[in-house]
Amino acid sequence: MARILLWQFLRPVAISGAVALLTALAALTVSYLLFPVTGVEVEGARMFPESEAWEAVPKHASLLLLNHDALERRIESNSWVKGAEVLKDWESGIVTVEVEERRAVLDGDLGGRRLVLSADGTELPGLGGAALKRVGIDEVQLEEILKVNEVLERNGVLLDAVEKVDAEGVEATVEGQRVLFGGDVGDGQIRALEGLIEEHPEAPYFDLRAPERVVIGAEPGAKPGAKPAAETGG
Repeated sequence: MARILLWQFLRPVAISGAVALLTALAALTVSYLLFPVTGVEVEGARMFPESEAWEAVPKHASLLLLNHDALERRIESNSWVKGAEVLKDWESGIVTVEVEERRAVLDGDLGGRRLVLSADGTELPGLGGAALKRVGIDEVQLEEILKVNEVLERNGVLLDAVEKVDAEGVEATVEGQRVLFGGDVGDGQIRALEGLIEEHPEAPYFDLRAPERVVIGAEPGAKPGAKPAAETGG
């Protein structure tokens, strides 16, 4: 009697579970048949391999059920990828991945360990074709470079490469121009630098080593403060 009662209780549960499973399978089948992923294309990438994008898309995937947020996060886990956007073409079934890649700006020798960094401070597995000079740095100098990188990025100014690091400071190429910096660099200095680069593209140097100032045309080794070109709020 107990077995009969138990079966009578479990039977509708089992039937409901089976129906739910069949419904889910049917939905998956229909979504794949109607909106299958037919291809994956990657745009804007040079170091990120398209094969990784293919691997990130499940087999027999459907556009309807494809989680583009999860796909973007997986692609962005590659150190070369700064940002990714996934677009679905409902007519062709092609998934397009638009990639913004990082570039190497520092080829450093940190106590015998090679350290390749992008402008946002991400460590990269190699130069990625960038023509950079190997420079010796210590922990303090690395911290200074990363701080300046942060200020540059925050103000939309592009760091191209770190050229030399020594007792005078850091020599870098910024927006195609030679820039010297060391210690703290403020937002005001970077905003002034951007304007001065546009006004004086012929200038040999832009010196940011003096607090709250930008100096044009300072020779290597000159004391900060010579030939003031602009004063900022720091």
